[in-house]
Amino acid sequence: MTTFLEALNLTKTYGSEAAVNEVSFSLTDKSSTALIGPNGSGKTTTLSMLAGLLQPTSGVISLNGEEHADVRKSIGFLPQYPQFFSWLTALEFTEMAAKLSGMESRHAKLEAQKTLEFVGLGEALRKKTGTFSGGMKQRLGLAQAIVHKPKLLLLDEPVSALDPVGRREIMNLLKSLQQNMTILYSTHILNDAEEMTDQLLFLRKGELVEQGSLGDVRAKYDTPRYRVEFTSDQDALTFAARAPWKVSYQGRFGFINMTNELPEMKELLAYLANSGLDVRKVERQTSSLEEIFMKVAGHS
Repeated sequence: MTTFLEALNLTKTYGSEAAVNEVSFSLTDKSSTALIGPNGSGKTTTLSMLAGLLQPTSGVISLNGEEHADVRKSIGFLPQYPQFFSWLTALEFTEMAAKLSGMESRHAKLEAQKTLEFVGLGEALRKKTGTFSGGMKQRLGLAQAIVHKPKLLLLDEPVSALDPVGRREIMNLLKSLQQNMTILYSTHILNDAEEMTDQLLFLRKGELVEQGSLGDVRAKYDTPRYRVEFTSDQDALTFAARAPWKVSYQGRFGFINMTNELPEMKELLAYLANSGLDVRKVERQTSSLEEIFMKVAGHS
């Protein structure tokens, strides 16, 4: 896949403090990348520099191999807290966004209507934005970001304010958009990142501390384990007390973190078969993205 955007040693300082410090990464064409990090890690600052809203203190951003490119017409940006003119209708606001991208008036109105229908606001075209719920505003924010069909879509916490149903609907929209554009989004909802991401970028205190595909990151930080489900809490407790391996337990579940010294599955099954314990299920588990994030962030 071809490289679409490249950031090299991207830095933003405020006085003696570096909000972003020499961050380098690349995005391939029509890919989806999650920018992950705790609050204050530099996610919003990074997105704002890529969007052209903040001037980097140093570093280079290149688009399609062209340095110092004016990316504003090629990008769509959805801030974490989008603001709207409450007296405008959804159609008027989205049409205005289309015109600001350079679209001709007649074409702008047509594209605005099509885009609002795409994000699920087809029945609210002529409603004032001041009457919108939080979920509707998030959809409207997405509409203004994609109405001009950008090549790069930047999203700052695009689903953080939504309920589970709204989050699912927006994630499905983003999956369909990925077929036609490159997407970079910040998030702290790790299940969403795990579902639709080609690449992960981990920021901590303004520095990029890890990056790669989900598979590569998981292979590096994963701590696989066995989970044994028993029919009773007492059997799990007995297993933890008697097993020849280090076992933790919670309720009716026993857990064995896997190292070179721990059993193969067939050895574990043979032990359980002769233990006299009532076992329901044995499975091998891998670390969740949240557990990996905690390791990368230095919390475990």
